[in-house]
Amino acid sequence: MKIGTWFAIYFVIWWTVLFAVLPFGARSQIDNGEVVAGSEPGAPEKPNFIRIILATSTIALALLAFVWWLNENYGIY
Repeated sequence: MKIGTWFAIYFVIWWTVLFAVLPFGARSQIDNGEVVAGSEPGAPEKPNFIRIILATSTIALALLAFVWWLNENYGIY
């Protein structure tokens, strides 16, 4: 497969993993007992976007490596 195909597969895997990783470690304002006036009470207290993006990228890269391995050894895709 060409490099563009691998980027597209990584992009799809990344977005799928992002939605799986987002709730991990998230604590809402209600959980912490301090709701900021005018905000949604269920909003996360500290979203930690850097940690989420790094975790998502790492997991997606591992899954892409697995898909590449399947493609190389079993001709899947």
